[in-house]
This record gives sequence, C-alpha cells and structure tokens, in this order.
Amino acid sequence: QVQVVESGGGLVQAGGSLSTSCAASGRTFSNYGMGWFRQAPGKERECVAFISWYGFTTYYSDSVKGRFTISRDNAKNTVHLQMNNLKPEDTAIYYCAIKGAPYSSVSYGSYTSYDYWGQGTQVTVSS
Repeated sequence: QVQVVESGGGLVQAGGSLSTSCAASGRTFSNYGMGWFRQAPGKERECVAFISWYGFTTYYSDSVKGRFTISRDNAKNTVHLQMNNLKPEDTAIYYCAIKGAPYSSVSYGSYTSYDYWGQGTQVTVSS
C-alpha cells in the first residue's frame, strides 16, 4: 500500500524560512515526477513546485520563484521543499503529490495528473 507522508512546516515570521519533506513508501517512485501544492482557505489548490523523475528539471509558480527550492532523493524516496523569504500570502496547507504516469511532466500544474497525495502540512507566516 502506497503511503505519502509530509513533515515539517510550522509557524514563522515574514522573511523567515521553513522546509517541508515528503516520504513515500510502498513502491519506488524514482521514475515519477513529484510536486508540491498548496491550498489556502477559500482558494483553489495550486502547484508551487514540480521536480522531474531524476531531478534534472524543476518548475516553480511565479509566486514562489526565487524563494522556494524543490529537491528529491530517489534513494530515500523523498522530496523536499525549502522555503525562504516567506510571506504571509504563503500561508496554506502544503501537499506533496506524485504523478500518475512515469517519465511525464505533462500537466504538472494540474492536480488531476497526480495519483498519490500526502495528508498535508500547515505553513503559517505571520506579518
């Protein structure tokens, strides 16, 4: 059975840093792209970062580009999100997700192209 578990997040003041991690178990995901999504109250879930299966390609939303860094460790089946210079508008629940098709970055920004999701971790940035 596949499990995806996030950790990290928390509360920080604006300008600070946080990191989140995601560990997948039950199978190997080294051939699958992985993404980080976030959802704030009253807003749609949005993809903030994506990393390809071997980590050679990354994509970021305009809102986090230059501040967030996604990385992965295929030997450990983990993906990480380093968040720097956080802003109050970054406050949301952050979700790790694994794409449903191997070797594909098609529609990386669409939550419908992901098959496995973590339970989410809260990130709160105070002003």
